[in-house]
Amino acid sequence: MTRNALPLVLLAALATPTHSLAQAPSPGAAPVARFVPEDHRPPLLLREDFNNEPEETPITMASIANKDLAFALYGPGKDGVAKSHHASPKDDPSYVWLGSCTQLCGFTLRHKNSFADLTGLAKIRWRTKQTGFHQLRLIVKLADGTMLVSDHYEGGSTDWRETEVTVQDIRWRRLDIRFMNDGPWVEKPDLSKVDEIGWTDLAAGSGHGSGGLVGSSRVDWIEVYARPVSR
Repeated sequence: MTRNALPLVLLAALATPTHSLAQAPSPGAAPVARFVPEDHRPPLLLREDFNNEPEETPITMASIANKDLAFALYGPGKDGVAKSHHASPKDDPSYVWLGSCTQLCGFTLRHKNSFADLTGLAKIRWRTKQTGFHQLRLIVKLADGTMLVSDHYEGGSTDWRETEVTVQDIRWRRLDIRFMNDGPWVEKPDLSKVDEIGWTDLAAGSGHGSGGLVGSSRVDWIEVYARPVSR
């Protein structure tokens, strides 16, 4: 090859397309849609307000307003879970009370037709009131029977308080329902098929009278925003 022909060969090689170069998209190709989680918020799966009943009574299915739901009780003090409503104060709601649990207890709700998919932007809203050092925590029962308790809690407040929590922001511990003891952390549990959703304060209630006023947990209503998964 002559000295004058070498530059021409190099120019030809540089001008030749190779398979390693990215190819331009074909004309008219539809752009790939970007997934926006906020555009796929889950719907309201369940809400429970609880029926009005005179004063305090052990909770039963008659206490449940939403007939698509059933409830379950857990822990050695489960027989103390009560449904309460009082004539005074005048705006006293109808609520689930854990104050009469002489030992640790827990309460859950389950939708009769659907599991709850608590992934994505699933969230829980509720109206609660705690006194003393009681801290109300969420509990869930997975489809395989595993029970978990949340690190998130609702602390004491002077009056009723409405709050919400995005489930994805919660960390979970395993829960031993025999004694309502929290166990080791469970990293990234599969929440795509949750059987039951409820709460516990991991503390014994202090009962009636002055003790009851300084140590108990109350839930007026709860809403769960999650995608339904057929049972």
